[in-house]
Amino acid sequence: MNNSITCRTTAENTVDGNQRFDGVDLNALARDVGTPSHVYSATAVRQRISELQAALRGLDAEICFAVKANSNLAVLQLMNEAGVGADIVSIGEMQRSLKAGIPATRIVFSGVGKSEDEIAAALLAGVSRFNVESHDEFQTLQRVACAQQRIANAAVRINPDVDAQTHAKISTGKSENKFGVSIDEARRWFAGSARHSHVRLDGLHVHIGSQILSLEPYRLALDRVAGFWRELVQAGHPVNSIDVGGGLGVCYHAGTDRPMTATDYVDVIRAALAGYHGKLLLEPGRWLVAEAGLLLTRVIRVKHGASRNFLVLDAAMNDLARPSLYDAWHDIVPVHGDPGRPVTTYDIVGPVCETGDTFARARELPECAAGELLMIRATGAYGASMASTYNSRPLAAEVLLDRGRYAIVRRRQTFEDMIAGEQPAQNWQTP
Repeated sequence: MNNSITCRTTAENTVDGNQRFDGVDLNALARDVGTPSHVYSATAVRQRISELQAALRGLDAEICFAVKANSNLAVLQLMNEAGVGADIVSIGEMQRSLKAGIPATRIVFSGVGKSEDEIAAALLAGVSRFNVESHDEFQTLQRVACAQQRIANAAVRINPDVDAQTHAKISTGKSENKFGVSIDEARRWFAGSARHSHVRLDGLHVHIGSQILSLEPYRLALDRVAGFWRELVQAGHPVNSIDVGGGLGVCYHAGTDRPMTATDYVDVIRAALAGYHGKLLLEPGRWLVAEAGLLLTRVIRVKHGASRNFLVLDAAMNDLARPSLYDAWHDIVPVHGDPGRPVTTYDIVGPVCETGDTFARARELPECAAGELLMIRATGAYGASMASTYNSRPLAAEVLLDRGRYAIVRRRQTFEDMIAGEQPAQNWQTP
């Protein structure tokens, strides 16, 4: 079995010396829409969806896109058009999914901190399933469902105490993480489930982290889930759904990151859950959209320091937080397409007043000049969805490309947009 692949380089992002993406000239696009801008390839998203759907052929499986990765309505519409559902962690994400056309029957509600109001709204909307993460949430779901005279479908999120071999801040399946419950606790939930008249506990859920590049953590986690599923069935508890989570890694660093294929990932699921005949749910987010996106940015200036050269961009940590938050690597490529330029070493930084506003340190690039265009690759996940207006910087535009054409799917935020909810302290009240 081939457990990994090198970073794939598709025709859409390499045509004519990195100057085109999904058939669109990036220099012309930047002149039209300005920088910084988040740019997504509809073609690349569709390709990833098709690849995973092909790997799942023959299984009773449903893909639910992790909306937190990229919550733009146009991206969610692509998911809906391909028959993909949504994995949500807030009511805002539910509302976005519904607005994009994804039916409530294809929405699962995950997350450790669902409020009572959120549970009530999700029940009213008719979401298909709640992934329950604590006994208090289990009790709250029962109480709210009873008040609405509805039956809530629920799965217990298992914490299998498996190291996903990823960054500590995106690891979710170890015992010290805040997510899920132990198998011992889940066993008690099923044993007492008859006392919950308005919650149908008939599912299992596991998600051990994100940006996972090895199959072994999946094998370990799914083997533990499979053992528990068989135990529950023997005890007379139906298990009608198993949600295997997501977390598949992508290529951020060409030549270094070796993501698994969809086929090899699904083969692990098939092997671990052999003999299971219920519904399988998958929650990929990053894997479907990360490499379908890039951040276009211009060089503001080159600053020659005492010991290093700084390439100062008009994009910043508020536009792409991953390098600052996780010390994450993103490949950064000039769009000028001139292979003859001498190579220079830069610290690539943004204009925000934080030392952490750094995209790369000691990165070798063809020599760059003020005003030139760069692309920061693989930003389609956790780019715009994690953006902020820190330093009162407006949110960047988001643009969808599709085989030679483009559409602005979120216009660049104006100053007036940014301050729209603010007002002077005039209406003083006493609580």
